[in-house]
Amino acid sequence: MALHPGSPGTRGDDDPRRRRLALNPFFGAADPVGDMTAAPPVHRLPDGPMTPSTAYQLVHDELMLDGNSRLNLATFVTTWMEPQAAVLMSECRDKNMIDKDEYPRTAELERRCVAMLADLWHAPDPTAAVGCSTTGSSEACMLAGMALKRRWAQRNADRYPARARPNLVMGVNVQVCWEKFCTFWEVEPRLVPMEGDRFHLDPQAAAALCDEDTIGVVAVLGSTFDGSYEPVAEVCSALDALRERTGVDVPVHVDGASGAMVAPFLDPDLAWDFRLPRVTSINTSGHKYGLVYPGVGWALWRSSEALPEELVFRVNYLGGDMPTFALNFSRPGAQVVAQYYTFLRLGREGYRAVQQAARDVASGLAGRIGALEDFRLLTRGDQLPVFAFTTADGVGSFDVFDVSQRLRERGWLVPAYTFPANREDLSVLRVVCRNGFSVDLADLLLDDLDQVLPELRRQPGPLARDRSAATAFHH
Repeated sequence: MALHPGSPGTRGDDDPRRRRLALNPFFGAADPVGDMTAAPPVHRLPDGPMTPSTAYQLVHDELMLDGNSRLNLATFVTTWMEPQAAVLMSECRDKNMIDKDEYPRTAELERRCVAMLADLWHAPDPTAAVGCSTTGSSEACMLAGMALKRRWAQRNADRYPARARPNLVMGVNVQVCWEKFCTFWEVEPRLVPMEGDRFHLDPQAAAALCDEDTIGVVAVLGSTFDGSYEPVAEVCSALDALRERTGVDVPVHVDGASGAMVAPFLDPDLAWDFRLPRVTSINTSGHKYGLVYPGVGWALWRSSEALPEELVFRVNYLGGDMPTFALNFSRPGAQVVAQYYTFLRLGREGYRAVQQAARDVASGLAGRIGALEDFRLLTRGDQLPVFAFTTADGVGSFDVFDVSQRLRERGWLVPAYTFPANREDLSVLRVVCRNGFSVDLADLLLDDLDQVLPELRRQPGPLARDRSAATAFHH
């Protein structure tokens, strides 16, 4: 979650310079206190209550300044669901997912979702696979990492003290949650850098970083940097060869935050999942290409042997015996219900149609942008419905940050950012095409891009600005 500082400054509430919410007299007309313009404080609790309609209107009006989520091409998170799904979520908003004894049907829907995913990801025996819902892929990755570390500790109990520091191998392009895992759980991150036009994990380089202290290798099915799949099967083959040479046997976790809900439907012959014996666990985000509002994720293990029993807690003080493996305790059940609804609603063919439509929009838009002389494509949206592009060689009057800024002025959020080591020299724009980003919206984006390009070409050079704030949304 985001960390927010407390109240800025030390001014008292009676200081006129301290900000308070402005109150339209119409909002306060029905308040029993009779003061139609009394403004509530911003950084402390008001002294008394106000009417529900007034509180609603104050919050509603502040939220008007948020960006339009349908025009946000930075986020992978679902921004549209059917009204029926919203009704179901509203009906389940008071259900606590952890309380499986009180809400047994909600727990049963979670179990069914796990079984469906185990089947979708080709678990050798879907009935033997174990899994759980989470608040998103970040928590799912933490749980998978914990299982990897504990299995490593069990295998090496006779050689290392309990506080020995193992390592985890992954590409430098991994999502920040893996950096968090390594920091929080005291694991050494071993990062494979980018090289040339390779923007994700190299199998041989990953195997070269592994040793007897490696808890696992993370392969990403759908890099957030450019939307490309990492070569999971090749990574597994390189680790098979490592075992033959050295005896070091390293498991693989697939971070399928996005791709695990795309590849099964659009790339069914691609071997990346439990068909590969070395893959022991997989995570995905139900709230990304799983097509559910945030936040829900899923973590699955090939079998119970891959998830150490000592990590599973059982509590009975809510009634019944409830095994749980999670970083959170109480959390809403609405998103799990919405995931089950979406599985039922779409089925395999429905998911295939939705994801194919997104990929078609991405590849079509990428092709049209790539045809412009000002830009060069890095990816084409033919794996994840995501593509990245940069300015063409010889373009000197503007850079990707200028393009992002000018599109932002027209309501679009298209993030611009630099790549990590060893390609910090490369700055790109990325477009994420989700369900709801239609061909019509893609046409509008391209129209706006066509309109800002002549102005950008007339600039004497890229505009100087704070690159760290370049992708923030401003009106």
